[in-house]
Amino acid sequence: MTEGRFLHTMIRVGNLERSVKFYTGLLGMKELRRRDVPDGKYTLCFLGYGEGNKDGQGEIELTYNYGVETYDLGNAFGHLAVGVPDVAAACQAVRNGGGKVTREAGPVKFGTTIIAFVEDPDGYKIELIQR
Repeated sequence: MTEGRFLHTMIRVGNLERSVKFYTGLLGMKELRRRDVPDGKYTLCFLGYGEGNKDGQGEIELTYNYGVETYDLGNAFGHLAVGVPDVAAACQAVRNGGGKVTREAGPVKFGTTIIAFVEDPDGYKIELIQR
């Protein structure tokens, strides 16, 4: 393959509306599209910034499988990364919204880039990177 484009990352969530509220309300994403598939017993919800793939940006696909409330996150997945203008302010917004900050804003170890880590309602780690 000579040319490609990153489209999305899919994560499974135990409560779709709770997760949509986290990503839209606390991280400023917007819901781009949703597809409910009753025969398959799942719902897909795509979130992102701007127009998502239409703007050339990647998206997050939240997958809710009917009746599954929790998942074993395993130890292979690391984190999602989101660029924000002010990491400390983003952490405060997450905290004010009831979200969990697991690493406060500060320089990355052995560097100067300002980062922080937060967790979504299912425990997925999100790195906030100051841009």
